[in-house]
Amino acid sequence: MLTTWKTMGTRMKLSAEDLRQLVMRIFLENGCSETTARALTHTVMTAEVAGTLSHGVFRMPGYVSSLRAGWVDGKAEPIVEDRAPGVVTVDGANGFSQVAQEAGRDLVMDKARHCGIAALSIRNAHHYAALWPDLEPFGEAGLAGLAFVNSLSLMAPWGGTRALLGTNPMGFVWPRAGKPPLLWDQASSVMAHGEVLMHARDGKSLPPGVGYDAEGRETTDPAGIRDGGALASFGKHKGTSIALMVELLAAGLGGGLFGFEDQSRKLPPPKTCSAGMTIIVIDPARFGDGVIERAEDMFAEYATNEGARLPGERRHGNRDRSAAQGLEVADAQYEKLMELLPAG
Repeated sequence: MLTTWKTMGTRMKLSAEDLRQLVMRIFLENGCSETTARALTHTVMTAEVAGTLSHGVFRMPGYVSSLRAGWVDGKAEPIVEDRAPGVVTVDGANGFSQVAQEAGRDLVMDKARHCGIAALSIRNAHHYAALWPDLEPFGEAGLAGLAFVNSLSLMAPWGGTRALLGTNPMGFVWPRAGKPPLLWDQASSVMAHGEVLMHARDGKSLPPGVGYDAEGRETTDPAGIRDGGALASFGKHKGTSIALMVELLAAGLGGGLFGFEDQSRKLPPPKTCSAGMTIIVIDPARFGDGVIERAEDMFAEYATNEGARLPGERRHGNRDRSAAQGLEVADAQYEKLMELLPAG
């Protein structure tokens, strides 16, 4: 039961715990197991309290529509496969990627600590979230890592205008002694797809150069990109090269679907996509003494560059404010969340 909220004009304020309880309830009442509901709630709330709103409660209708359509199994039990001294693969059993990650996480961390480096590759699982929360547990455990996830075809390769590659983000984590880990992720497209969807929801135009409509014409209309169009790659050919690398590392290595093979586009939106994912985990301690301490010299020098801030620093401030002041949710968004609870 929600207890700590108050209206604020067209917005309301809730405690993070109250919103977490509501999100958890929505997942449970839409067919998720306790394990899946807990993992997804953590993902949604981690993004929401950090201010990554395009991957917070904004994504809840997509999760729920996928569950109700039977497109994804909310009770899936992943199958972990120990492939080699430095390789773990997980078959997500058509569940969500976060659950598959949890199933393989301890084993790949053990392998990384033993070998110095190890990889976790996931197939047959749905990813619909920001990438940095997937890496945070490794950084908190004193490990560094790189993550790659592909998606259904949403981005045109440089020189083309038809969607072929996913927005294909990659992420990085670096542990820090006594401080939250350094964390970042970024899409290979000029703008993340979630940001395009938020522009469409809010009736806002996009900046020039973000993407193309279904006829291959540049457009600033988010609906043109969303309805059969394509995003452009960032940095022209550079973003395309990174997206292709991610496609091969995320889906090629582990046997996941390439973006053009994903069938979620054929379903009424929004739907989650069945993506491949690979996380490369590194134990800095295996590379010599004082690796983490030496990195702090880099961060200290970074801080002397006036106006610059380390990637992810803003999220830490947002988390502190969310804990102290609660979260603001638009009335219309709150109503949509309540509509996701099954009738009766």
